Amino acid sequence: MIGNSLLMDNTTTRVDIHRRLDQLFREEGGRVRAALISRLRDFELAEDVLQEAFLSAIEHWSQEGTPTNPAGWLLVTAQRKAIDRLRRAQVLLQKQAEIQLLGTLSEHTEEHLADEVFPDERLKLIFTCCHPALNQDAQVALTLQTLGGLSTAEIAHAFLVAETTMAQRLVRAKRKIRDAGIPYSVPAAHQLSERLTGVLLVLYLIFNAGYISSQGESLLRNELCAEAIRLCRALVLLLQQVAPPAEQAEALGLLALMLVHDARKEARIGPKGELIILEEQDRSLWDHKQTCEGIAILDQAMLARKPGPYQIQAAISILHSQAASPEETDWLQISLLYGALTKHQNSPVIWLNWVVAVAMASTPARGLELLADLESANMQNYYLFHAARADLLRRNQQSQAAQIAYQRALALTQNTVEQTFLKRRLAELVPKTAHSQLVH
Repeated sequence: MIGNSLLMDNTTTRVDIHRRLDQLFREEGGRVRAALISRLRDFELAEDVLQEAFLSAIEHWSQEGTPTNPAGWLLVTAQRKAIDRLRRAQVLLQKQAEIQLLGTLSEHTEEHLADEVFPDERLKLIFTCCHPALNQDAQVALTLQTLGGLSTAEIAHAFLVAETTMAQRLVRAKRKIRDAGIPYSVPAAHQLSERLTGVLLVLYLIFNAGYISSQGESLLRNELCAEAIRLCRALVLLLQQVAPPAEQAEALGLLALMLVHDARKEARIGPKGELIILEEQDRSLWDHKQTCEGIAILDQAMLARKPGPYQIQAAISILHSQAASPEETDWLQISLLYGALTKHQNSPVIWLNWVVAVAMASTPARGLELLADLESANMQNYYLFHAARADLLRRNQQSQAAQIAYQRALALTQNTVEQTFLKRRLAELVPKTAHSQLVH
């Protein structure tokens, strides 16, 4: 009986239960959900019965106390609710195989689970959510919901789309997995490296969406950064169980990159919500303990001697973090690392970062020469290209040209915080007499 496996706590209140369940949802929800999907092979059914299990927990735990194995209790309760649903279904004959399977599973009671850790199926779920048959937007959204535990409303808000739009996107992704028979499994050893690339990209995109919001009034979305870090930690732990060190290296590199970038979050935004660029940040506000963790993780990754783009980006970020002041930044080493990165990712954005690093290591004039070679139709619509060019022009004492470039960047960015920063840069370039005339 359920009651026999519960620790009685007469002082437990519904408020306490809600608090415990919220914490459990964040910490164990992905693991329980993954186990359910593994058994049910149906995302929507798993999600529905898990929500029902959480509702049941509010009722039972407030009366009988918290179970010794809360995650196990939720799993068994959700499985039983799935059995009830399937038995009530009109297509009973089509569901007999599922009922037989669940009947076997239901033999595991909460007493058994109290001392037994159920299998961690999250690695399978990560690869399912990031299957190449799904488009990238669907992969990101599905990963955030099924593994991150974010609601449809939270995901829609994070990516600035209507909740109904996001709900439709998620439904289509889940049904495609079901209808296309996408396997719920970790790829075979010879496929792991190729498929892992897509998984890491999804986690990188989630973190990036939180670290630099492309639209809206906030530069940072800390909840997305935190979810990406948590998911990447889980991925690293899971890979350590099934993959050789060489296959773990880039996952470790990505985790290091996230941690070092995230360590600066308190210094990136001023008291009025304004953007503070790296060279102007108060470095005492950086989380140096988290930076040290990132360094240690990158050191671990490099033992595999299989450098990749995430490890290189982490090394670049660490060089910035190790400089006691902007003047002490090792720009020469950073430019060399960006040069190495272009061999992995031959993208205009990486080349732009390389140009800026070269300019900082040499002269703004040299950077402007390289930037002219980089100019293309794609770059004309990329606001950071114009922002970088404006900054180099400013450093090269070409104020009028810098103003034009800042105005172009301002017209292209849609983030309010970044717009405010660009306006400040423009105001600093306008001569005081001209500024006075503008004011009056």
